[in-house]
Amino acid sequence: MNLIHRVEHWGDTHHPRWLDVLRIILGIAIFAKGVSFIADTDAVAKLVERTHFQLSTWSVVHYIAFAHLVGGILITLGLLTRVAVAFQLPILIGAVFFVNITSEFTFLNSEFWVSLIVLVLLIVFFIVGSGPYSMDHTMRKPGSKRWF
Repeated sequence: MNLIHRVEHWGDTHHPRWLDVLRIILGIAIFAKGVSFIADTDAVAKLVERTHFQLSTWSVVHYIAFAHLVGGILITLGLLTRVAVAFQLPILIGAVFFVNITSEFTFLNSEFWVSLIVLVLLIVFFIVGSGPYSMDHTMRKPGSKRWF
């Protein structure tokens, strides 16, 4: 059994049920952030431009919005949770280390702390997985077909 299977097995056996509630809340919050990014793409473009990111600004804005919308739904449902989290991690790493630190880095910067908490939660769910109240768990039950 390789390292990935051992980590997945450990996450499945040591997953408290309250962590599923936290995963659902995190997914809803990420989805809501995606909706707010779509509602105001100019503000997101300005944030990306301040980081002096070398790729096309609009391609990054569209990636962020799409990843938040789809990833938020997948994390909420507990469907392909680790994959959805993997697509969220670069966005949150960029938010914590490039966007929030370059703009008014103070102890009271609430956007920084929210981004940091979401990043930590994403790392936790990348390790422990989706949990017993998820579509992943439902599809893993004996007798159910695996479609992936």
